[in-house]
Amino acid sequence: MRKICGALLICFVVVGLRAQEPELPSDYRQQNITEYNSSLLNPAYALDKNNPSSIAFWSRWQWQSIDLDPSTLFLNYSFKINDESAAGVGFFQHNTGLFLNTGGALNYAYNIELNEKVSVGLGINVFGYMQELSDKRFFTPNPIQTELTNDFVLQVAPGINVKIDRFSIGLSSENLFDYNFTTKERSTSSEGRVFFTLASYDIPMSVLASDPNSFLRPSVYFKSVPGYDSQFGVSTLLSTNKFWAQLGYNSYYGISGGAGGRFFKRLSIGALVEFGTSTDLKGTDPSFELVTSYKLGRLGAPEEKLQEELIAEEEKKDVVENELTRMEKVALREKEKEQERLAKINQKRAKDSIRKANRQAELALKESKIEAERKKDSLKKAQEAAALAKAETLDRQKKLDSINKAKEASLALELQKKQDSIVNAEKAMAEAATKKEELERLARKKEVVTPQAGEKYEEVTKQGSLEPGYYLIANVFGTKRYFDAFMADLKKKGLNPQSFYRETNKYNYVYLGRYDSINEARKARDSKLGGKYTEKLWIFRVVGE
Repeated sequence: MRKICGALLICFVVVGLRAQEPELPSDYRQQNITEYNSSLLNPAYALDKNNPSSIAFWSRWQWQSIDLDPSTLFLNYSFKINDESAAGVGFFQHNTGLFLNTGGALNYAYNIELNEKVSVGLGINVFGYMQELSDKRFFTPNPIQTELTNDFVLQVAPGINVKIDRFSIGLSSENLFDYNFTTKERSTSSEGRVFFTLASYDIPMSVLASDPNSFLRPSVYFKSVPGYDSQFGVSTLLSTNKFWAQLGYNSYYGISGGAGGRFFKRLSIGALVEFGTSTDLKGTDPSFELVTSYKLGRLGAPEEKLQEELIAEEEKKDVVENELTRMEKVALREKEKEQERLAKINQKRAKDSIRKANRQAELALKESKIEAERKKDSLKKAQEAAALAKAETLDRQKKLDSINKAKEASLALELQKKQDSIVNAEKAMAEAATKKEELERLARKKEVVTPQAGEKYEEVTKQGSLEPGYYLIANVFGTKRYFDAFMADLKKKGLNPQSFYRETNKYNYVYLGRYDSINEARKARDSKLGGKYTEKLWIFRVVGE
């Protein structure tokens, strides 16, 4: 709990110092990824869009020049396990604006083919990372948290993708489950989940004469980020075996455009720039992205590989047929000779087997008689030994039962004495606590308050059903319209305002807390409710009867 409070205080300081900068959502901001490292968008994309059996690197500079450190980077090695599954392992670093997360990622995806045109891909990403404050200049030690700590967080991101011919639709969550092993609690609340869904359609195109696999992929996506407006966007990718180009629009980050080239059939390098278009992003630097990939394994399109396998199979079949034609006659003659030889051998073996079986039967009969006598003697000895052992066991059990009964009686008496002592002690402690609480309640009722210099303080006797105590007043209204607007504004700021109506002066009093002592009320007022409310507060006391 102390670490959480310390983190909240750090957040208030950082937000205050950066109040002039545009708000930065804490998600991975990977909406522009199209092919390489697309498992960061949806873990199920590792099956096809991730271009498996490759090493890929992606980095993003958010609203900053490219000569500074990237705000996000992801290095990933992906590979196919078989025709139905793929996996990957990677390293990532992500700056959320408040925290810097550094760690590793594991990916696994499995494809379920329902028929020739319909398949379902299931995937999961597991992130493990160390979380530290992104700018330690903003940390000031306080009584709650005296030092900076690096937390270890485990985050699970599942995803699903359904393909129907050339149409694809997927759903994923960046942080469906997370756990902070340092604080031993969930890293984010249940309302802090990030969800992403994307639909696309591949349109085959003939851009280059040497490339029959070019395509145009228009996409539309929706993303929900807690604490911010939901994002929606569109993008279009043109992909060939020589280059790719893309255009996109995001409702929060603006428009983007990028391109890249493929070299030596293995190496791919590309870049993207994104410009903010909303008034909130006016004056910010553009965002930049760089991506590079190196393909591993055997080169060649799947069609070429299949053609080579078919040609090799045909050649092998021709060789086998020719060899059979030439050797067929020789093999037939050899087979006839071998059958004659085997028939003679089998006849001789049959006679030998009959003689051997007769000898073995006679020997087995003699051995069975001897074995029967031996078993009879052994059974008699075993019965005698069992009877003796049973008698000895009964005697030992009687002695043990007597000893155990005496021990149990002694232990029961001692246990009862201890239980009686504990009950009496607990009863005395409960009575003392009740008396102490009653004395403190009477003392608070009779407490005499002397207002401090410059302090606004008002005290009245109990009125109606209003509970006695000290109320921290934020404002007083005689008009309901202004009262309702003020209450709505406080709730929008994340506060929990309450109110009461005084019949004597016809005013509504809006308060942010009730306390049992003047010291508690002053402490809450002076701390601005822990920094949650920065406006003026004053104390209104209701004295009990």
